[in-house]
Amino acid sequence: MFLLVNSMPSIKHYLVIKASLEKIYKSLTTKEGVSNWWTAETVVGDEVGEKNEFNFGSKYHNVMFIKDLKQNERVEWFCEIGDKEWIGTKIIFEIEEKPNGTALRFTHKEWEEETDFFASCNYQWGHYLQSLKQYCETGKGTPFQDQ
Repeated sequence: MFLLVNSMPSIKHYLVIKASLEKIYKSLTTKEGVSNWWTAETVVGDEVGEKNEFNFGSKYHNVMFIKDLKQNERVEWFCEIGDKEWIGTKIIFEIEEKPNGTALRFTHKEWEEETDFFASCNYQWGHYLQSLKQYCETGKGTPFQDQ
């Protein structure tokens, strides 16, 4: 007997941020927060079912529907519009208080395959999660800037 396992690739990152659950959650769920670590051109909803829009100049435009919000615990988005490899993927941020700070588990899941673009996105997510960490700890991140 064979057991089928979901083998769709996922990007995963884990980091500890020296900031409160509340600060990190607000950084993921408000225009002010997201624009200070990911991209300044944002529209951010605040309820499940609403949409977020993230613009990276003329390069990328993503529309993500909010699938799940658990205050100070979890944020989940579903990509509806964006690069063809992003459409249908889910982005999940899980935050948990730890003795030495707040743990952030990041997953960008349900990719069709591991392509060069997948690898590039993994690298970029690492950069932007470091930006999120810097923003939460110091008040200054390094969001996308169109040049």
